[in-house]
Amino acid sequence: MLRRKGARPPAVPAATRLPAKRTLDKLGIPRATFYRWYDRYREGGIEALADHRSQPDRVWNRIPDDVRSQIIDLALQVPELSPRELAVRFTDEKKYFVSEASVYRLLKAHDLITSPACRAGHRRP
Repeated sequence: MLRRKGARPPAVPAATRLPAKRTLDKLGIPRATFYRWYDRYREGGIEALADHRSQPDRVWNRIPDDVRSQIIDLALQVPELSPRELAVRFTDEKKYFVSEASVYRLLKAHDLITSPACRAGHRRP
C-alpha cells in the first residue's frame, strides 16, 4: 500500500510525543523498514507482521528439472564422455549452456561419476 504524498506519518510508538523520524532514529530502525512494516500492518493487520521467508522459492540460477533430466539422459546414452565433454555436447546440441561443474555435480548426485581409471578400462589394485 502506498502512502499519499504529504500524508503525516504515524507516531512510533503511538504514546510518544516525538515525530516518527526522531523516534525511529533513537530506536535505530530505518524509515524504509518502518514504513514497509506499517504498510503491511495496514493491509493485513498484526498477522501480516509475522516472520516470513526472505529467500525466494526458486534459486535464480538453478538448472530447470527438465534440462537436468536431459543432461542425465545424455550421460546415460554416452557414458564414455567426461563431465566437460557432456557439458560441451549438451551446449552444442541443445543451445543451452551448462558448466562442466554443474554437469559434474548433477552426475555425482545420481551416482554416475566413475574414476578416470575405471573409465579407461583399468581396475584399481
